[in-house]
Amino acid sequence: MKFREFSNLKWKVSEIGLGCWQIGWCWGEVTENQARKLLQKALDEGVNFFDTSDTYGDGRSERFLSEILKSSNEKIYVTTKLGRRIRGTNYPRGYKHEPMEEFIDRSLINLGIEQIDLVQLHCPPVEICKNPETFEKMDEIVKKGKVANYGISVYNLSEAFEAIKFNNIKSVQLVFNIFRQKPIEKFLIEAKKKNIAVIARGPLASGLLGGEINKDTKFPDNDHRNYNINGEAFNVGDTFSGVNFEKGLQAVEELKKILPKNYTLSQLALKWILMHEAITVVIPGSVNDFQVKQNTDVSEMNDIKNLFPQIKSIYEKYIKDDVHHRWV
Repeated sequence: MKFREFSNLKWKVSEIGLGCWQIGWCWGEVTENQARKLLQKALDEGVNFFDTSDTYGDGRSERFLSEILKSSNEKIYVTTKLGRRIRGTNYPRGYKHEPMEEFIDRSLINLGIEQIDLVQLHCPPVEICKNPETFEKMDEIVKKGKVANYGISVYNLSEAFEAIKFNNIKSVQLVFNIFRQKPIEKFLIEAKKKNIAVIARGPLASGLLGGEINKDTKFPDNDHRNYNINGEAFNVGDTFSGVNFEKGLQAVEELKKILPKNYTLSQLALKWILMHEAITVVIPGSVNDFQVKQNTDVSEMNDIKNLFPQIKSIYEKYIKDDVHHRWV
């Protein structure tokens, strides 16, 4: 496993982390045994960066992560996203910043720790990102010692650009993959200039870039790829990266034709992301330890720079017109 610097924090994080949405909810049934096995496999393969949220199973994912924090002698970086919790509360749907410290206190209990390495504001609207009071409140919480650092997870690039105007933002998490290339134009350049860590989520476009989904694939009732296909439950950009399903499948078939020897499509997709120097860590989710191994192997695989023109051409032919102007 290769490691990268995380902003100016002197953290050495595994360039391939683990997204932990799937051990909370929304990806079909992941049993407790499966969750524990894939977390242990990630540790065994050198992963030291784990991304979660208090909304993932209303803390289920955080509680699984508390177990590995207790079991390992190595430094593990756990980041959670806060601000959208509604289960067990009387709060409305959407982002809420006022109860942030309350959310932090609960996540500290779920994780079984006294300080969270990195709290990410969970996709706040742009008005919140423009408001200095948003980050002044986070600075006060940092002073109390409950949080070491904070960053932001975004739906739209406009939110990211506003947030990084504030000095203490250490990271931005956004959807970035072969089907979502807009950040290359300006944002990745600006983030690198400001030494902002970039966390790439949705790297496989909800499995579409894994190459095993086809038009007949059926998803479980409790899988967001079943019930959020048109954005009925939350932002459609986090389901298949907002790509038209049929066009996505056509693009996948073209990508399969240019696969290098010993590469799977998912490995190509991850390596493409890591070839962008502004990316700090990519956080694919996995539902079993086999997928963890397949993903982490990418760190040591040969680069694919020679395929960039072909990958760009496929994006422009099948995907760009539908998504490039969105989530800006």
